[in-house]
Amino acid sequence: MIDFLLASLHHLIVFGIASALAAEIALMRPAAMSPRTVRLLGRFDAVYGGLALAILVVGFARVWFGAKGPDFYLHNLAFWAKIGAFLVMGLVSIRPTLRILAWQKLLKANEAFVPPSQEIAALRRQLVLEIHVFALIPVLAAAMARSIGY
Repeated sequence: MIDFLLASLHHLIVFGIASALAAEIALMRPAAMSPRTVRLLGRFDAVYGGLALAILVVGFARVWFGAKGPDFYLHNLAFWAKIGAFLVMGLVSIRPTLRILAWQKLLKANEAFVPPSQEIAALRRQLVLEIHVFALIPVLAAAMARSIGY
């Protein structure tokens, strides 16, 4: 039963991450940027960060307490590739998160603040890169579940 609960929670969090990242990409457009959008980006980025931490906790709980056990995961190259892809996502997300936090500060100082178009476009490219790397994770998960790389 614990394996079922952890797997279900893991999948729900993954869908949440995909949704938060897709929302950030949808909002991160020069033509649509406004002070309200800057606030929304901050909220979605915070949710994204919280879900990223949650997926690590639940994912590693699956490794240690799930039905397959740590030997299955820790000796599987697809598992480590999946962890690597998640790490790349995390590294790519640093700059957008830092800029969104800076925009939040600037918005507090000036209620009409809107980020420069060039910066918005650059961050959007990074978010798109993130979602492309994210797309690798379910592929690697499917490989891992089928013992490819074990």
